[in-house]
Parts: sequence; structure tokens; C-alpha cells
Amino acid sequence: MANRKIRVLVAKPGLDGHDRGAKVVARALRDAGFEVIYTGIRQTPEAIVEAAAQEDVDVIGLSILSGAHMALVPKIMRLLKERGMDDVLVLVGGIIPDEDVPKLKALGVKGVFGPGTLTQDIIDFICRELGLETMPAMAAAQS
Repeated sequence: MANRKIRVLVAKPGLDGHDRGAKVVARALRDAGFEVIYTGIRQTPEAIVEAAAQEDVDVIGLSILSGAHMALVPKIMRLLKERGMDDVLVLVGGIIPDEDVPKLKALGVKGVFGPGTLTQDIIDFICRELGLETMPAMAAAQS
């Protein structure tokens, strides 16, 4: 990973059509130096995992506001495992009740971010989880 940009897929699974937050996060990640692929709204779990495989991503960020996270995320995690993509860092953002956070983490989701989370907190989380000492944009500026 040290020799290439970190690739992040931002996806909106399910029938949720509200994507402002996903676009804000995608732009912040891009501005921080990550390579961001945004799939758009109303994606199926299969389409998300297929895009993640084709794009060889390091991170998948799922934005879910519809309340369908406990139906969609387990399927995405299962499909990732079936494809041998267990090493992909999966994050979920949106309206997630506190009682569902441990359930999502038990499935393998590494981070859950609710409304009002600072984009810098998401960037810092990804950097920590991937073992990056500096943010990608800072590392590129120093080269």
C-alpha cells in the first residue's frame, strides 16, 4: 500500500436515495489524498462487492439511512468473505441505532459513524486502521 494510493469505494446500498452525506465523505477522502470510487445510489450488495473487487479497493464505506443496515451489511460481509476479500476495511455510516453497532462489528465492520461525525475523524480512522503514519495527501506533498 505504501507505493500506491489507498482506494476507497463509497456506496449507497438498498433503496435509500439520499446521498448528500456519502458525497461529502467521498469528497473529503479524495481531498485527503485517497483514490475514491463512488458507486451512486440504490446499489445491490452484489454490485457493491463486484465493484470493490474490480477496483481492488482497500476500504468500503457504506452509507445507509434507510434502516436496512442489518439486512444489507451481513450480505455484503458474506459476499466479501466468499470472494476472499476479508482484508478490505469496511465502514458504515448513517442512521445506526447504538444497539446495532456491536452486531455490525461482530460481522467484521471496523467502524460505524453516525450523523455529525467529522470527516477528519473518518480519515484519521482509516489511516489508523491501515497503519498509515500520515494522510495520503501529506505523504504525496512530501515526495
